[in-house]
Amino acid sequence: MSSVADRVVAEIDRSRDEIVDFAARLIRIPTVNPPGEAYESCAAAIGDQLRAHGAVVQLLPAVGRIEHTPEHPRINVIGRQEGSAAAPAIHLNGHFDVVPVGLGWTRNPFGADIEGDRLYGRGACDMKAGIASAVFAVEAIRRAGATHVAPIEISGTVDEESGGFAGVAWLAEQRLLSRERTRAVIIPEPFGVDRVCIGHRGVYWFEVIAQGRIAHGSMPYLGINAIEGMSHFLDLVRDELGPALHGRVTAMPVVPDGSRRATININGIDGGQPVDDTPSPCVADRCRAVFDRRFLFEEGLDRTRAEIAALVAKAQARMPEVTFSIEDRLIFEPSRTAEDAPVVGALTDAIARVIGRKAALVASPGTYDHKHVARIAGVPQCVAYGPGLLNLAHQPDEYCSIDDMINATKVLAIAVLALANG
Repeated sequence: MSSVADRVVAEIDRSRDEIVDFAARLIRIPTVNPPGEAYESCAAAIGDQLRAHGAVVQLLPAVGRIEHTPEHPRINVIGRQEGSAAAPAIHLNGHFDVVPVGLGWTRNPFGADIEGDRLYGRGACDMKAGIASAVFAVEAIRRAGATHVAPIEISGTVDEESGGFAGVAWLAEQRLLSRERTRAVIIPEPFGVDRVCIGHRGVYWFEVIAQGRIAHGSMPYLGINAIEGMSHFLDLVRDELGPALHGRVTAMPVVPDGSRRATININGIDGGQPVDDTPSPCVADRCRAVFDRRFLFEEGLDRTRAEIAALVAKAQARMPEVTFSIEDRLIFEPSRTAEDAPVVGALTDAIARVIGRKAALVASPGTYDHKHVARIAGVPQCVAYGPGLLNLAHQPDEYCSIDDMINATKVLAIAVLALANG
């Protein structure tokens, strides 16, 4: 394969300007989520590029999803290059939605400015540079005249930043991603050119509701203040659960190191009367708080939920006149691909060849679309590998190194070719 790989790498070097130009064109499409703007335009741009590369392209509205509306349609795109035999495909997937711009920018977030080695813009790092790398990795294989047995697919999907339910999850539900159809999935998220992400921690988002009794604010002794009740639960989270979680460390290689520990965050709290205007004089009869619990592979969901239920029971005992309840909001089990999986080996070999150093295997502190590939599609081989640095994602003046984009394209091309012929 050496001479073939050399031809593929040479094609990528010749395509450098095309790769950067395509990434810049995607950045200039403001696919902000929420609410899900310009998805049609971005899916069409990706589809046009894939079609120009000889792929059979499908534009796929996420029919049946509540997020798919006339105002903000959810459009996914898949391009497919057939192989020489009927076999499960090697699939490259990237989400093209981006988070809101936020404050602190010193340049046009959708200008795709280039300064030195940096391509700037919202979504440059997370993850339109990765999509460009994936698209041109497959094109370099074609231009080099390299043959492959398995089909190669590329998808651009929506809504990863809000859970991916109308994107990768929808594709999996439609069996466009499945164990029978798909051998391996690579998601070019920005973990760095010498790192392969093999999974992520689990997610348990839950809401605790404290119910009291309303009364006139001048006579609070006639009511039961739900905010006071919630304060007992918050104290328990801080004083008991927090220290316990800090002592739990996973064996998974989660980065950064602080995220190897189990964590809990108070996402939001709401109780009593609105405070924007002059509130009415009432005792707060209801208080709600939403929590984000990231649990470890070793903990498991059952233990995690039981621990929260026990803590709520303690709060109930401290203030029995308040009624507490728990509602689940979002649950994802941890995902992990075996370190000896062929997709991991293909990428680590390619990294050694292109980057010249040993690849690091890491796990993500948060989730990405791996969860849907594993849970719904049932594909055991899924990893993330792509250009950019995770700590630049969602930041003002987000950027991706152009050199990293080109190197990631080379790594992806060599790895995909090996997998498609393996």
